[in-house]
Amino acid sequence: MRVIVAAALIAGAAASSAPRAAVAREPVHRTLSRYEFSSRQMGTEARITLFAASEEAGRDAASRAFARIAALDAVMSDYREDSELMRLCRRAGSGPVHVSDDLLRVLDVSERLARESSGAFDVTAGPLTHVWRRARRLAALPEDADVRSALARTGARKLVLDRHHRTADLRVAGMQIDLGGIGKGYAADEATALLKRLGYRAALVALGGDIVALGAPPGAAGWTIDVTTLQPQEPLRRVLLRDAAISTSGDAEQSVEIGGVRYSHLIDPRTGAALTGRRSVTVIAPKGALADGLATAVAVLGPADGVALVTRTRGAAASISVAHGGEIRTATSPRWRYFAAGRGPMSTRRNSTSEPSA
Repeated sequence: MRVIVAAALIAGAAASSAPRAAVAREPVHRTLSRYEFSSRQMGTEARITLFAASEEAGRDAASRAFARIAALDAVMSDYREDSELMRLCRRAGSGPVHVSDDLLRVLDVSERLARESSGAFDVTAGPLTHVWRRARRLAALPEDADVRSALARTGARKLVLDRHHRTADLRVAGMQIDLGGIGKGYAADEATALLKRLGYRAALVALGGDIVALGAPPGAAGWTIDVTTLQPQEPLRRVLLRDAAISTSGDAEQSVEIGGVRYSHLIDPRTGAALTGRRSVTVIAPKGALADGLATAVAVLGPADGVALVTRTRGAAASISVAHGGEIRTATSPRWRYFAAGRGPMSTRRNSTSEPSA
């Protein structure tokens, strides 16, 4: 997510727009205890909560999950010149390039999201990302010519994937891929999948504004997730998740004011413009990569089109808050209420329609 989602997760800061795991509320089984581990990964704090027979066993599992995240950072980072992604970008315009399973999978999900969102989500917007990063650093709007140049190298149709031969082709020289709006969600998915393969049935993986929930704590219906709002003084909203993911995209921590206008780090890849004003989007979906990418897309689309996109996405739900002057307006998709704590189904695998499951 270019964030995306965006805000720091489970950091305890009330002003943050990211969800956070509620602490010490789930009952503990006699033979399992709750353990939490943290590590700096992908430029943010990664946290893993799991129920294990011993601290030693839990620490070993968490270490393996953190190692998986670190390995994915070496694949997807656009800050590391030696990453697989950056090697691909350096060959833009030179034809198809063989890519790893991980990079192909995340690019495949990105391509589908670009299509479903009509271009509101687009990982080829890397040139625009770099233009606006510089603008935020200098606190000055980018030159129109720089934006036009970046737009000429942006567009999902300029990225061609061959799933059979496992190649990616960046058709235009100078193209750059930015996986900031989906990479952390994918990494959280993969870390959770590893824990499941190790035999864990209750775990929570949090990366920045992205959380993936595996199963539920012993004796509980699901994991309790607190979602903060644009108004720090407002009470936290709570959702329950089981085998699902949640992602928040917003500009609470990355924005700049230029000429009295607040510019977000979130960019509309269709126009090349940074979003203005304040907004926070929280999306629940079956997978972290999907939740992460949808949160970015919805932030760009706005409440009406964003809710429409989420509503037609199987198993997804969203809450969108936008500041208008001194007023905060919030819109939610029809499925959102079914994830409210104590209301109904928490698993997106069972909650794949707008109706609650048994």
